[in-house]
Amino acid sequence: MIPFVDLKAQYTTIKLEVDAAIQRTLESCQFTLGADVAEFEKEFAAYSQAAFGVGVNSGTSALHLGLLAAGIGPGDEVITSPFTFVATVAAIYYTGATPVLVDIDPATYTIDPAQIEAAVTPATKAIIPIHLYGQPADMDPIMAIARKHGLMVLEDACQAHGAEYKGKRVGAIGDMAAFSFYPGKNLGAYGEGGMLTTNIADHNRAVRMLRDWGAERKYHHEVKGYNYRLEGLQGAVLRVKLKHLDRWTEQRRATAARYDAMFAGIGLSTPFVRDDVRHVYHIYAVRTPDRARWGEALNAQGIQSGIHYPIPVHLLPAYADLGYKQGQFPHAEKAAAEVLSLPMFPELTEQQQDAVVAAVIELQASVERAPLNRKHASNR
Repeated sequence: MIPFVDLKAQYTTIKLEVDAAIQRTLESCQFTLGADVAEFEKEFAAYSQAAFGVGVNSGTSALHLGLLAAGIGPGDEVITSPFTFVATVAAIYYTGATPVLVDIDPATYTIDPAQIEAAVTPATKAIIPIHLYGQPADMDPIMAIARKHGLMVLEDACQAHGAEYKGKRVGAIGDMAAFSFYPGKNLGAYGEGGMLTTNIADHNRAVRMLRDWGAERKYHHEVKGYNYRLEGLQGAVLRVKLKHLDRWTEQRRATAARYDAMFAGIGLSTPFVRDDVRHVYHIYAVRTPDRARWGEALNAQGIQSGIHYPIPVHLLPAYADLGYKQGQFPHAEKAAAEVLSLPMFPELTEQQQDAVVAAVIELQASVERAPLNRKHASNR
């Protein structure tokens, strides 16, 4: 079996470092927040070129608290994209605000800046651009719209650790940014975890209180808060893994470049990458109108694949109350029907990748042959 992602393969390369970090946590008994979390906050903030980092228990919590820190609540509107993991929209709901969706750029799958301004109303308070699959959204026009209308920008960088836009790291371009450390992410914990980064001191203070029951000192609760703290064990593991992140990212980028080269000229839709970004390839997604058959065929050959994401948020039953209908976001809907994510992780060997590519090339060839076969059948 060629896995979609292989966490054990990664662990074996850093086992001694990770085991020592875990042992240090067990001996210190700092299981919630603690020294390793505090150091990781500083290290990851610096890595993301941000002044502050606040560790929380998930990327969803980072989104939620970022919105709350900016004063978002009932009666407010937040603009984002329907082509995302559901957490982006769920976090808006958690605050009592209303998600307002706009379509994606069909090439990059990130929010289309040209459609944002038409969605701004007097109730709009924020924009959440999603750096999907590891490619940054087009931030300059997004920030220009936000500044024109006095809106807060919260980057959803949950898939984009270390990604860059015009030489700047995501995480410090908007007012705040949310990262996820779910195990399968480019920088993944051994459990759940997340972080909010910002250059704004007031937002840093607000999120720090909100994640820990609204208190800066134990039992002194200044605001109504949440139990969103990052575990000490995760902070220790993530500190180890952060040291390797740039190497792993370059391995991902090399794997993506090799996919691109081997798929060139066969008519397959491979990832489009803007020339002013550093794509970190959390996901390498190709497109096919025959996705179900492709997934089954790959699985039959022992090759795992994924779908990110099969249903845009506005068509999920849970979010029918948004009031959107099928056809309103054609680019998001078409992408959701066609994207197929191929194995992508730093430890993917060339032999494994060769097997994936050979299987995909054969599937694409069957697509190319299909029109000819149908023509011959009609002639008979």
